[in-house]
Amino acid sequence: MSLDSVTKPKSQRSKRFLDGRAPKLAENVKNAMIMKGGNTSETVSNALKDLYALKKPNAVLYKKKNITRPFEDSTSLEFFSKKTDCSLFLFGSHNKKRPNNMIFGRLFDFHVLDMMELGIEKYSGLKDFKNSKCPEGTKPMLVFAGDAFDTDTDLRRLKSLFIDFFRGPTVPAVRLAGLEHILHITALEDKIYLRSYRSLLKKSGCRTPRIELEEIGPSFDFVVRRTHLASDDLYRTAHRQPKALKPKKKKNISHDAFGTKLGRLHMQKQDLSKLHTRKMKGLRKRRGPAEPADQDPQPKTPKTTETTEA
Repeated sequence: MSLDSVTKPKSQRSKRFLDGRAPKLAENVKNAMIMKGGNTSETVSNALKDLYALKKPNAVLYKKKNITRPFEDSTSLEFFSKKTDCSLFLFGSHNKKRPNNMIFGRLFDFHVLDMMELGIEKYSGLKDFKNSKCPEGTKPMLVFAGDAFDTDTDLRRLKSLFIDFFRGPTVPAVRLAGLEHILHITALEDKIYLRSYRSLLKKSGCRTPRIELEEIGPSFDFVVRRTHLASDDLYRTAHRQPKALKPKKKKNISHDAFGTKLGRLHMQKQDLSKLHTRKMKGLRKRRGPAEPADQDPQPKTPKTTETTEA
């Protein structure tokens, strides 16, 4: 049991604060804390600022250095996560053994769940692209290319981590003009290529506009170094949904491969002899052969009834 559930609020402000962090059926937007280690390079510092610009306003940027090693001791990350209510983190560092190092990770119940260490081999920042950028808080469209995201275990988990990090808030509807930011992530030959584009709607002479992509930065070429993946049981526990969010099963309703809704009806056994159909001349029963005219028909004998007298 967490300390927040035991501590009783002393004011309305503290009560609202605890209610905001309490478990909910619909989760809040996942916030990310972005921090740098004890030793960083100019490339890492600029990369952290650019990724913070993509993640804003759902991110917290720490400007001071934090002397910690997440793969060896993650207590400081868990402390800052609980302090700022962040379930995602990005840690940048630089040393001789691992130059231009970045660690993407996420937490579950304020404990580290997954961590992926990526090395920057090539980087171009937002300042290197002189064109106009997307507004702050624009929800990006994520495009993943490469069979490795579906076949490799580590890259499959990295894809899930990138989706959590960049997807932004959940919205019920999106207008066409709002689909202007695209993040394209490619896995090819043990390397990860991240590109950022802005979609431009051009005139096409018809109702549907012609779309052109313009690179706006940042641009990264990553190489996967170290990984820390959660066990299958813990991973399933983190993805468990409450019963209130699970869709209710409807009996006798199914969908085919094309999405067509199919229903099954259960009826009682029918007696086809009593089925009322349309009466047609062709379906009438034919009478027997007619008798000859020269033969007298047999006389009909009157019916007699016997009565008894009392």
